[in-house]
Amino acid sequence: MDRLDNTVRPYAWGSTTAIPALLGTEPTGEPQAEMWMGAHPGAPSRTDRGTLADLVAADPEKELGAASVARFGPHLPFLLKLLAAGAPLSLQVHPDLAQAKAGYEDEERRGVPLDAPHRNYKDANHKPELVCALTEFDGLCGFRAPTETADLLDGLGVASLKPYVDLLRAHPEDAALREVLTAILTADPEEMSRTVAETATACERLGGAYAPYAGIAHHYPGDPGVLAALLLNHVRLQPGEALYLGAGIPHAYLNGLGVEIMANSDNVLRCGLTPKHVDVPELLRIVRFEPGDPGVLRPEASPDGEEVYDTPTDEFRLSRHVLPEGTAGHDLTLPAPQILLCTAGTVRAGEHDLTPGRSVFVPAGEKAEVSGNGTLFRATVRV
Repeated sequence: MDRLDNTVRPYAWGSTTAIPALLGTEPTGEPQAEMWMGAHPGAPSRTDRGTLADLVAADPEKELGAASVARFGPHLPFLLKLLAAGAPLSLQVHPDLAQAKAGYEDEERRGVPLDAPHRNYKDANHKPELVCALTEFDGLCGFRAPTETADLLDGLGVASLKPYVDLLRAHPEDAALREVLTAILTADPEEMSRTVAETATACERLGGAYAPYAGIAHHYPGDPGVLAALLLNHVRLQPGEALYLGAGIPHAYLNGLGVEIMANSDNVLRCGLTPKHVDVPELLRIVRFEPGDPGVLRPEASPDGEEVYDTPTDEFRLSRHVLPEGTAGHDLTLPAPQILLCTAGTVRAGEHDLTPGRSVFVPAGEKAEVSGNGTLFRATVRV
């Protein structure tokens, strides 16, 4: 197996302290938002044999296994990350596989450069994702029931929100949500800025259930995404709890440190809380206007002690092993590629001692024996 040297991405919303604290390093003063573990061309992990992307490209079947290559092609199907949010990420949705393929082919046909700021589809893949909290972790996930949101907005006492309140009390629910989100994203910018400012003041004054949205408005004053965020469920995960985000589900991460895994894609359609491009028509085509519970996931324990976060996605499978002191060798060998990430204690993986934030890549079929006293996350595929 290969010890990984991973890139930390300095996105502006990143925490300046969470990843350094996990790694046991000194903060630099700069945001450290995401540490990428995988073979994504944007920041492939490095090994003593070269980058992980180069290793996979040189011999896909050896590194990934024949079953993974046959199912997903000659590429590592997932990307594993440590994610440390110190401020809200953009409010966003991801396309399903058919939408991603069609959108990518359309933009390629029209000659839209891959690095163009208005490009929506960077690849032809979907991007289901799962985030598992390492600390308390706040996020927004999926639409709240429209009548509940109407009551929430009505309680703010902001006159300019009244039209949205009335729309949210109409039927059917999916049409009500579509109309309100469309109205928010297409409103006159000056009027919207005033409404957001009044809403933010009311949220800060009232606190309680409104407090998370006051925090969002503090980071993004005047952004229509503040009102869009009020349509969504606020979720606070405790360590070990997780959220699964499928295609079309609007979401945003607000604060906290977690382990995130996703299909190997960079397709994001934004609907606010960002200075980046917002393609309203395409966004409205992709969003699933379905209210519901966000569905907090807790791991399901198997007889061998593996705790699995079960999702409907085949490109990745995330599980956790909590190894008590004195744990003897535990065999994790699989006929599929794996990344093992330590998040607590010290875990011995093959010949490598892993401390928090350190990881290894295990090629398909390679012996993977672990021992020690700590917590180990295991990322692989479902084949």
